[in-house]
Amino acid sequence: MKNRIGILFALLAAVSLFLIACSKTEDSSKFANEAAQGGMAEVEMGRLAVAHATNPEVKQFGQRMVDDHIRANTEFMQLAGRKNMQLPREVSSEQKERMDKLSKRSGADFDKAYVDAMVEDHENDVKEFEEQSKNGTDADIKQFAAKTLPTLKQHLEMIRAIKSKM
Repeated sequence: MKNRIGILFALLAAVSLFLIACSKTEDSSKFANEAAQGGMAEVEMGRLAVAHATNPEVKQFGQRMVDDHIRANTEFMQLAGRKNMQLPREVSSEQKERMDKLSKRSGADFDKAYVDAMVEDHENDVKEFEEQSKNGTDADIKQFAAKTLPTLKQHLEMIRAIKSKM
C-alpha cells in the first residue's frame, strides 16, 4: 500500500511539473506574439507621430520608434523563422482602434495623446521584457528580450523627459 501511495505521489509530481512546463511554454508563446504585435504598433504609431506631431521632439521620438522598432522587429522575425514560430503579421484590433483614434487628433492634442500612449506602452514593455529576460523558458527569446531591454528603457526615459517638458 505504501508503495502505491509513493508511486501515486511521484506520478502527481511528474504531471505537475509537466503542466508547469507547458504553461511556461505558453507564456513564451504569448510573449512572442505580444512582442511582435507591439513592435509593429510602435512602428505605425511612430509614423503617425512623424506625420502629425507639431512638437519637434515628439516628431524625432516618433522617427526613433520607427527606426529602432523596425530593426528589432526584423531581428525578432528572423529568430522566429529559425524556430519555425508563426507570429502575427499585423497589429491587434485593439491596437488598430488606438491608432485610428490617434490619427484623428492634431496639433498639441495629438502630441499629448501620443506621448501619453508611449509612456504607458514603454512602461508595460519594460516590465514584460524584464520578466521574459529573467524567467523566459526559451533561451533564444530570453536572450532577445535581454538584448532589447536597454533600448526600451532608453525609450522610456526619453519619452518621460519629453512629457515632463509639455
